[in-house]
Amino acid sequence: MSRSPAAAALKRRTFALAAAALSLAPIAALAQADFPAKPITIIVPFSAGGTTDILARVVGLYMSRDLGQPVVVDNRAGAGGNIGGQAAARSPADGYTLFMGTVGTHAINQSLYKKMPFDPIKDFAPLTRVAMVPNLLVANPSQPFKNVKEMIAYAKANPGKINFGSSGNGSSIHLSGELFKQMAGVDMQHVPYRGSAPAVSDLLGGQISVMFDNMPSAIPHVKGGKLRALAVTTAKRSPALPDVPTIAEAGVPGYEATSWFGLLAPAGTPAPVVAKLNASILKALADPEVKKKLAEQGAEPFGEKPEQFAAFIQSETLKWGKVVKESGASLD
Repeated sequence: MSRSPAAAALKRRTFALAAAALSLAPIAALAQADFPAKPITIIVPFSAGGTTDILARVVGLYMSRDLGQPVVVDNRAGAGGNIGGQAAARSPADGYTLFMGTVGTHAINQSLYKKMPFDPIKDFAPLTRVAMVPNLLVANPSQPFKNVKEMIAYAKANPGKINFGSSGNGSSIHLSGELFKQMAGVDMQHVPYRGSAPAVSDLLGGQISVMFDNMPSAIPHVKGGKLRALAVTTAKRSPALPDVPTIAEAGVPGYEATSWFGLLAPAGTPAPVVAKLNASILKALADPEVKKKLAEQGAEPFGEKPEQFAAFIQSETLKWGKVVKESGASLD
């Protein structure tokens, strides 16, 4: 049977495309073997000077030494991290653009925001968690409770009388409080602020009762005697405040709420590149100088394999999705 001219042309084109793909395969493999051959950018979805930015710069500096290429930070703040997340998700999947994700961008926002500009699961290839940062349950010293059990008893005897401040609706500080309410079975009033600083200011002044604040900003006030540390929100005690119990051991078994940070690449990044980046980050997190700098931020280094980080993100998404839903928090 004779083949039509159109069919013959299509067959020739198919063969040509296949041959071109085969000829490019060694080039792509060579490019991956030589990775990185140019500077790497870490997109940070928050402004300079914050914990996310500091962690990216500390780890990025070590990676640049290890990989032999500059690692630069690009701050893309806004919309709770979604602006930076969108920019990273749309970047080429070649390993030269990374993203410093957080519990907000990759576990909370998709339940909090009605519309997301990216899919935290499908649009990213996890590399590793970088650090875990505890929140600290602190109270104004004038409050009539000195520990978690007394706080729960007071809250149950006085429903709605305890108010807790946060850096804003849907923040990890806010949801740490909502999780506490759910697990302890107490009624407390949430007071959102535009940032952690004004909330801490009102806590110091006695306008609010308690706060589940990020440890780096709370520790100075605790050590200065201006705030009372009741418990840390992590599963284990913090080396920064070893005498302060966890919320779980202080009266709410199973409670854990941690601010975490991790590096990711756009989905589709070649496996050899992912492996090389993961190895470099793990080296950084094991370096004594890096450990010291992270500890100064109240952060605990946390390195793992990409598949472990992926599983962790999935579990955190389910956990915080439930908390957001029960809290009623929502943002446009």
